[in-house]
Amino acid sequence: MGSKRFNPDPTAMNTDEKIIWYSITYTYLFWVLGAMYIVAPVIGWILLLRMAKRYIFEREDFVLTPAQLCWIFGMCTMLIALVIAHFDFELGTPKLIKSSIGWAKGWALLAVFPLLGSLKIRPELIYRACCIVCKHTLIILPFCILAWLVGLPSTLYVSPLSIIGGPGPEFFSVSLYEIDPGSGTPRWRLFTPWAPALGMMGNLFLNFAIQEKERRYKVYGVLGSLVMILVSQSRLAIVCYFLLLGYFAFIRWHRSPWLYFLASPSVLLLGLVGIQVIEKIELSIAAIKSARAGSTRVREHLGQIALQRWSNEALVWGHGIVERGPHLVEYMPIGSHHTWFGLLFVKGLVGAIALALPLICSLLSLISEISKSPVAASAIAVLLQIFLYTFGENLEILAYLFWPGLIIVGIAHKRKGQ
Repeated sequence: MGSKRFNPDPTAMNTDEKIIWYSITYTYLFWVLGAMYIVAPVIGWILLLRMAKRYIFEREDFVLTPAQLCWIFGMCTMLIALVIAHFDFELGTPKLIKSSIGWAKGWALLAVFPLLGSLKIRPELIYRACCIVCKHTLIILPFCILAWLVGLPSTLYVSPLSIIGGPGPEFFSVSLYEIDPGSGTPRWRLFTPWAPALGMMGNLFLNFAIQEKERRYKVYGVLGSLVMILVSQSRLAIVCYFLLLGYFAFIRWHRSPWLYFLASPSVLLLGLVGIQVIEKIELSIAAIKSARAGSTRVREHLGQIALQRWSNEALVWGHGIVERGPHLVEYMPIGSHHTWFGLLFVKGLVGAIALALPLICSLLSLISEISKSPVAASAIAVLLQIFLYTFGENLEILAYLFWPGLIIVGIAHKRKGQ
């Protein structure tokens, strides 16, 4: 659909699109209310129930591809692993119920939102809505920076909605800024629970801003996403930013002969100075790690503890629940800051496979469309970003933030299925 014909006027949308539109564009309102953690699970399950109702009672057909079904199978397997682990370690019914609710608000969303891509939702709507969030970021961030300059409290309040339960109070708090304990410098997390998560969202919005056709909103999206990445001071976000730029540049210019004319001498030169380049890359990686040596140390120890206890205590089904780490890792949950280590510790080898298979199936399903469909190219970028962030974040906890990307993945699968 051409950008000039795309009309984001809510009166021109169907009900499903209106729910998606307002859920994204009102991001900062939900942040002020402390409701960000609640919105995604609520709208996800509501839209899924509406979809089931139309399929059962109105006989409306939906395109479901094998990749979408693979996500459903994988996330249901997560629930099975959770239940078996709770019985294995005799954790009791109350903890099983609590963990099952956590699954519905976390891992289940990785199956729900790709499935919702089969609804009549235009990808342009999601691109535009995310660019509007970037515009709001450019407006709000100066006030957050001013709050740090004048010495206002970093966290204004924690929403009463935290009573419903969640991973922690930071998911319901309104934070103007935060001070990095290692460097003492300010960082901003805005509507996310911590600064690196803001960098993750900045990269997701960059993906969508590149797809936006109207120049004004594209500028909002590109600038807003870059600002999010910079103020988050996330090393992984910066790496992902340049990878996304290279990815979309390659897609755009891969048919141009100039790309290969430039690539040939570059590859030859790289062969001549390859050893020196590798040494420079290693030095750069070391410099990035030393920039926050304390954070790097904690992450490494968390991973080591998770792997050791997984292999010795719960190889197949995992421990079932997250456990608090020792003083060595500043009492952070074992397996946090790394999706694969966390999955192995909590849900065992079964859980890790249950995430790996849908990721691989989705990627293989869409790879043939990468140069023919802009939506498929955007969806693959989402999948690659998700995979990259499995090594630095826990996807389950952040699914309530990056759900628009999962809908784009579902839309890409639907269009290929059609």
